[in-house]
Amino acid sequence: MKKLPLSNASFRYVEKSFAEWLDILGYAHQTVYYLPSHIREFLHWLEQQNVTNLNQVDVAHIEAYYAKLKERTNQRRKEGALSNNYLNKHLQALKKFTDYLRQVGRVELPTIPMRWEETDNKQITILTVDEIQQLYKLTYDTSLYHFKRLSNEKMEAIQARDRAMLTIFYGCGLRRNEGVHLDIGNINFDRQLLHVTQGKGYKERYVPFNKTDGKYLQDYIYDHRPNLIADKKQEAFFISYKLKRMQGQSLLIRLKMLLHWADNEKLIGLHTLRHSIATHLLQAGMGLENISRFLGHSSLESTQIYTHLAGLSAGASAKAGIDPERVQPFNNIPNYEITQLENDDF
Repeated sequence: MKKLPLSNASFRYVEKSFAEWLDILGYAHQTVYYLPSHIREFLHWLEQQNVTNLNQVDVAHIEAYYAKLKERTNQRRKEGALSNNYLNKHLQALKKFTDYLRQVGRVELPTIPMRWEETDNKQITILTVDEIQQLYKLTYDTSLYHFKRLSNEKMEAIQARDRAMLTIFYGCGLRRNEGVHLDIGNINFDRQLLHVTQGKGYKERYVPFNKTDGKYLQDYIYDHRPNLIADKKQEAFFISYKLKRMQGQSLLIRLKMLLHWADNEKLIGLHTLRHSIATHLLQAGMGLENISRFLGHSSLESTQIYTHLAGLSAGASAKAGIDPERVQPFNNIPNYEITQLENDDF
């Protein structure tokens, strides 16, 4: 909804202060922009109900406002209701706003009583284990890489880079932006840990990788990456034809090229590899709690979507859930925050 007017000076101040609070905590630019925008809509609605002080807000106000949202027409399409994903964004804004008010000591709003809306999980595409293995095999087919009159050294470097790409986004489950900002110094081969420094909301985490993944990464970094760089001081992990840090679109083109060579018509993105590893780990029996940490999710709610993608029964899903006796083998990987559900983008 377009920016709504607020006549109450204290409401305008608290909206601005909320945005500054999110920014100081290191939330992404989009989050800092959109969450206060959703809260402005809530504050505008309160003014229409003659509520001029946040201390007057009770559960009935929050429920009435949310009911109004569910009746609202989708202004972008000019028809139909708001999507469940959009409603969840409003819920996220309200929950985070109450956290802000409580933490800065302004006022304690009632607990948000509404549950998250169900979303359509069928929109998420994954690749099977066999399809992933086929993509790896294609990176060894030199007949596919004879283009742009590349030297043998450059061709082998690009093949190794493609394998490293699959390893980073599938084997390590990184998000697109996390992979783009990855530096070679972020990888500790002795401890088999990858340090994500550009996680969502500027959150850092450590991601473990196995010996096979480590071999692909070492092969690329030590044997082939030097053939792609002009400056030995270059820290970027993924190097483009222009000898600079590869961007997400370039990596996506490489992935789609591999899929084309595999005669695979699935519509995918780099995030598909992340969805795929999470689903495969769940199918292999890894607990949901460990998968949540592996992916860097702030809440198990974001990870539970994979129980549907993995096709697990209710009993198997419960078995894959939280086990209080389970110990995270890497004590330097931070625990998720149960009370905080962010728009993790999975």
